[in-house]
Amino acid sequence: MSISLQKGQKVSLEKPGGGGLSRVKMGLGWDAVAKKGLFGKSKAQSIDLDASCLLFDGSGNLADQVWFRQLRSKDGSVLHTGDNLTGEGEGDDEVINVDLSSIPPNISQLVFTVNSFTGQDFSQIENAFCRLVDETTGQEIARYELSGSGRHNAQIMAKVSRDGQGWSMTAIGATANGRTFQHLLPTVSAHL
Repeated sequence: MSISLQKGQKVSLEKPGGGGLSRVKMGLGWDAVAKKGLFGKSKAQSIDLDASCLLFDGSGNLADQVWFRQLRSKDGSVLHTGDNLTGEGEGDDEVINVDLSSIPPNISQLVFTVNSFTGQDFSQIENAFCRLVDETTGQEIARYELSGSGRHNAQIMAKVSRDGQGWSMTAIGATANGRTFQHLLPTVSAHL
């Protein structure tokens, strides 16, 4: 059963019956709002949203990043399946797979961000979501609807943090502006 998260809400990633999740995927989906064209006809537009996963150590330093220009973390525990340039299609448009059991011990937080590489703001994006799925069962364990209409073109979606011996997910939903994750680092650091 999936949990719909609100900003700031935290959910444990413990499996029902005990034990922690070992392999999860973060999915990002979106649609572009059709623009009014000549003579009132709707015209489709392409919007390139990018999902990124930022790996932080216990001191809050950026240790690694996975995004469309680096599809794999240095240790191989985080893998981006590829860049979707338009948001076309149903379901997840971009996916980042995470092997939590292989995350190096010095990494304490994974922060997931989304930004509009093409620069359009979120008032032109609809049906945007981020979701966490147990990769071994395919079951969606948490979903965060990206409350979207606004003049921002990026959002700090969620973070997955070491929580004792396991992991937990916190929905962040902080708006930001920037075409790549590097522009978002000041906003991200406020949520570590």
